[in-house]
Amino acid sequence: MTITLQELAQLLNADLKGDASVVIRRVNTLDKAGPDEVAFLTDDKYHHLLEGTKAGAVIVKPADQALCPVPSLVMDNPYLGFALAAQALDTTPQPAVDIHPSAVIADDAVLGQGVAIGANAVIESGVTLGDGVVIGSGCFIGKNASLGARSRLWANVSIYHRVTLGEDCLVQSGSVIGADGFGYANNKGEWVKIPQLGAVVIGNRVEIGACTTIDRGALGDTCIADNVIIDNQCQIAHNVNIGYGTAVAGGTVMAGSLKVGKYCIIGGAVVINGHIEICDGVTITGMSMVMRPITEPGIYSSGIPLQPNKEWRKTAARVMRIDDMHKRLNRLEKQSDKKN
Repeated sequence: MTITLQELAQLLNADLKGDASVVIRRVNTLDKAGPDEVAFLTDDKYHHLLEGTKAGAVIVKPADQALCPVPSLVMDNPYLGFALAAQALDTTPQPAVDIHPSAVIADDAVLGQGVAIGANAVIESGVTLGDGVVIGSGCFIGKNASLGARSRLWANVSIYHRVTLGEDCLVQSGSVIGADGFGYANNKGEWVKIPQLGAVVIGNRVEIGACTTIDRGALGDTCIADNVIIDNQCQIAHNVNIGYGTAVAGGTVMAGSLKVGKYCIIGGAVVINGHIEICDGVTITGMSMVMRPITEPGIYSSGIPLQPNKEWRKTAARVMRIDDMHKRLNRLEKQSDKKN
């Protein structure tokens, strides 16, 4: 994969300063990039690396262009430029090429043009695969599932029956979409399973990380809107709805019938209660526990910041006494009111 700076500038819609004929083969960091690599600068704390960089070119903001000793690609958002350059120079192989002889494909499955299916994949009856869909080795696609054009599954992804995956989606290895939600009734101590009769409906341009589970709905559907990104090892329970453009970091757990708005950012290892609603534009920092609805946009936190162990032990001991301290404070306030 190679591209000239002139071609890259056009792709990024950037203002090129310097030799347009420089050939770029890779993207790298400022301190490690060589003459055939492009780097980027977004954070002022890395300014000191710009002066000595040996990169073939650097993607910079207009304010930093004068400081760049090598050819530069000038744009307002260098991090976006980095993403687009990385896409242009991406050497990641496809999960599968052509249709492997060992794949098991039902006779009535509908395959679009240019579909690729890897070794030992299973495509069950009634499945529809759009044009350019790529199914990695060992994947399972259940009955009457539908995958939109150009969506890709890496190895060993399981898509259960009647799941709908939109166009241009990417699902990483080990993920399970459409497993039963955690629905049971209790009969005198015995658990009685409630069949999960809904499905999962996933929009376009959704990316799902490795070993993430998205449960099917109990009656209605679990719904993931367009342009949502979900990291590795997340649990999305039955009947959750996630709005357009929301990002969910790794290890997050969402309980059933939760509704998350548009353009939310959910930090790593967040736990969110079910049957509540989070409005648009909410950021929840890592390790937070959300027990009540959030009705106003903003940044919310509840995780305890790291402390040295000795300090944390003192903090924990004081927290355990907080109810007693509260009662003592109330008594003191009442005594003070009587004296006044």
